[in-house]
Amino acid sequence: MSALEQMMPPVQYADVNGVRMAYYEAGTRGGVPIVFSHGFPELAFSWRHQIKALADAGRWVIAPDQRGYGLTSSPEAVEAYDMENLTGDLVGLLDHLDAKRAVFVGHDWGGIVVWQMPLRHPDRTAAVISLNTPFIPRAPVDPIAIMRSRLGEEMYIVHFQKPGEADAILGADVAKTMGFMLRRPPADQGESAGFATERKEGDGSAFPLVRMVEAYDPKFDTRETFLSDEEFAVFVDSFQRTGFTGGINWYRNFTRNWEKSADLPTRVDVPSLMVMAERDAVLPPSSADHIGQFIPDLEKVLIPGSGHWTQQEEPEAVNKALIDWLDRRFPL
Repeated sequence: MSALEQMMPPVQYADVNGVRMAYYEAGTRGGVPIVFSHGFPELAFSWRHQIKALADAGRWVIAPDQRGYGLTSSPEAVEAYDMENLTGDLVGLLDHLDAKRAVFVGHDWGGIVVWQMPLRHPDRTAAVISLNTPFIPRAPVDPIAIMRSRLGEEMYIVHFQKPGEADAILGADVAKTMGFMLRRPPADQGESAGFATERKEGDGSAFPLVRMVEAYDPKFDTRETFLSDEEFAVFVDSFQRTGFTGGINWYRNFTRNWEKSADLPTRVDVPSLMVMAERDAVLPPSSADHIGQFIPDLEKVLIPGSGHWTQQEEPEAVNKALIDWLDRRFPL
């Protein structure tokens, strides 16, 4: 049996919002379900530790492979991956499960999605929990233009706007790509300003992920891993099958999402928990410093020592934070 089969509930499928969505369900149905939304380049499998811990704690938990990922279908059109569809998929999954509303938990890109749920679907959203990704208020201008100016042409989100290029580079050697990404931070990593980084004149692009993957040689990588060989194989096997285009297409909708969000609410009016990772270079704790002005009912918790892949690097600390908060705010 693969690690996917050993560590996850049996996969199930639902036809929702124009895609065939694979999802994993555990725990006893009843009460408010907990729906997990993964990031890039991840899978529902990224939540394996939380699925087991929360189900063991009596919670009803659901984790989909989201559109473009894993065993879920991948529409061809780039605009099929806009925020209207990403949030609509989660609503469709609730409908399939006859659930009125849910606590939505997201990490990385999944955090962006779950913060949008109370703005777009307030009647279906009981609460939001985000790992690493702060609530991002609507920018005054196109966010891609801001990132291009501040962080450079080869900053990965800007680079991802070029059709096909990053897809081919990341997909050329999936084991190399995933080996570069799925690691703990280097021991000598300094403090990061994340997306608030301001380049000086003459500096190269910040966070040039695609170029870093191209230059990567695993023989010289001293960073620690947090995955067993069997767990790592789940990610490699999945992205060898699907490629990276589906996930990258989420990024290719930044401008579209911005253009279509002008009339959305500007406050998150549901109970919210922000889980911060002490050593995330891209989404450092400082990125969440000012989000309380947009979220009246907000708590924060810091996961010491964790890099970007928080729920996999420090599962016990994350599980404790989630269960403690849920037990207080949504007692069984």
